[in-house]
Amino acid sequence: MCQKRLKWTRNKKMAKWRINFIFLFFILCAAAIIGCLFYIQVVGGDRYKALAQGQQNYFQILRGNRGEIFFSGGQAMAIDVYSKYAFISPARIEDKDKAVGALSQALNIAPELISEKMSSSSQFELVKSDLSKEEENALKEARLPGAYANEKILRRYPQGSMASQVAGFVGGEGIGQYGVEGYYEDVLRSKEYFPKKEGGFAGHGFVQSEERSASGQDIYLTIDYNIQFMAEKLLEEARNNLNIESGQIIVMEPSSGKILALANSPSFDPNNYADVKDFMVFQNSAIQKFYEPGSAFKPITMAAALDQGKITPQTTYVDEGAVKIGGLAVYNFDQRVWGQKTMTQVLENSINTGAVFAERAAGHEMFLDYLAKFGFFEPTGIDLQGEVFSENAEFKKGYEINFATAAFGQGIEITPIQLVRAFSAIANGGKLMKPYLADKVFKNGKIVESSPAVVRDNVISSKTASELSAMMVSVVEKGSGKAAKIPGYYIAGKTGTAQVSFSALDINKKGYSDKTWQSFIGFAPAFNARFVILVKLDDPAAKTAEYSAVPIFKELAKYIIDYLEIPPDYE
Repeated sequence: MCQKRLKWTRNKKMAKWRINFIFLFFILCAAAIIGCLFYIQVVGGDRYKALAQGQQNYFQILRGNRGEIFFSGGQAMAIDVYSKYAFISPARIEDKDKAVGALSQALNIAPELISEKMSSSSQFELVKSDLSKEEENALKEARLPGAYANEKILRRYPQGSMASQVAGFVGGEGIGQYGVEGYYEDVLRSKEYFPKKEGGFAGHGFVQSEERSASGQDIYLTIDYNIQFMAEKLLEEARNNLNIESGQIIVMEPSSGKILALANSPSFDPNNYADVKDFMVFQNSAIQKFYEPGSAFKPITMAAALDQGKITPQTTYVDEGAVKIGGLAVYNFDQRVWGQKTMTQVLENSINTGAVFAERAAGHEMFLDYLAKFGFFEPTGIDLQGEVFSENAEFKKGYEINFATAAFGQGIEITPIQLVRAFSAIANGGKLMKPYLADKVFKNGKIVESSPAVVRDNVISSKTASELSAMMVSVVEKGSGKAAKIPGYYIAGKTGTAQVSFSALDINKKGYSDKTWQSFIGFAPAFNARFVILVKLDDPAAKTAEYSAVPIFKELAKYIIDYLEIPPDYE
């Protein structure tokens, strides 16, 4: 027993000795490391810093040509240009006072600004960007060791603010932001060049460079330069004449989904994006902001009831000026009473109670089903960065009043591009297409063309689409869309004037403000549609869309008809 206790004690002492030895070993190692660091950083700091600077070469990742973006006709939207800049390596400049004077004179810069950069220990200090040819030559003639001129690539937008929300821009890190630049970053991304060590600062630029990744690809868009220009011109006129807060115009080819124009007001100049104060202007309201479409939504309601055979264009009902729902009432615009009207006349005169009648004829569940088929609860998939969509959770709660107001486009939120796609399905015989902007991608002499994509084949039948188109032709021939009429052509369309909710204005209050969204959406020729146009104006100084959006639609539609040389429907 004593021998076992003695053995246990001896083993315990040996284990304790091992732990102490290991602990002491780590302390000695740590002390040695700290001593070395102290010697390198403090005692020999200047020496090692000098050695490091003597061995360093200036390395910068230089972006090669990023893929460029063009309008459908080949006009440049976004391109790369070469620009000269001047920089210094302060550690290599011996006579700093002399260099400050010479650089100030050569580059026309205040001496104190250059002196500040001279005090840096960096190997690279940018002195001036975008050198003129004269400044570049003056710098070379100065022959200052440690002062250099080099070349960089800048992203430029030759059309300025035109289609700026479509283009987006390339940020300071060389990454596409917003629009096509952001969405197609991987396609447009360019070569990266790493200067090789040999030669260092030879001359005023780098010697041979090393390529590290695939080159960018050029993109040709579906956007037509001339139609886009006209759309933006009309929006600018609306700012001046109608005092609109903002506005959007979308033009789409219904048979393919090609976006021919996508205009926003206000816009910005992507060449000077850093100067923008309100970042909200970067957003593309056509795909990134919700609104309530108002009466422009009534043809969608009619489509659900027509397609189910619950109504025909000639079905009549008697309007009494209001529909009572519980303790609430839905009224017509200006509280007008229309009496007996057909469904076609409901669209002609934009009667709210008639839209409620059609929705009830279709049935709530079927109405929801058709809204889903038209794509109002999903994104369109357009190839632009940042598209949003609403689940419309409040509307889907199923209250009777919600279905009634949604029938005439209030209480349901959508984006302008969603409405354009839905109307394009009506214009396209019931076939819903995916809207898109990138038409062709060009790389290494090869062109890859985009193919139109069908989202749903039969949102409504071709018969329903034809009947509904005829009903909307009556809106232009006899109703609230008369100002859109173009002699020789059948135009199908619908006006929409909706109150702006307080929530849309970021006001924590229920109900609606005095502001309005006013719009007109239509297509032509009505029975063989070549284009769909949505004109949406935010709070214009006009009573209804009949006096604001409709005349703008007509002017743009007439321009497109002449531009595309579309033959008339009748003499």
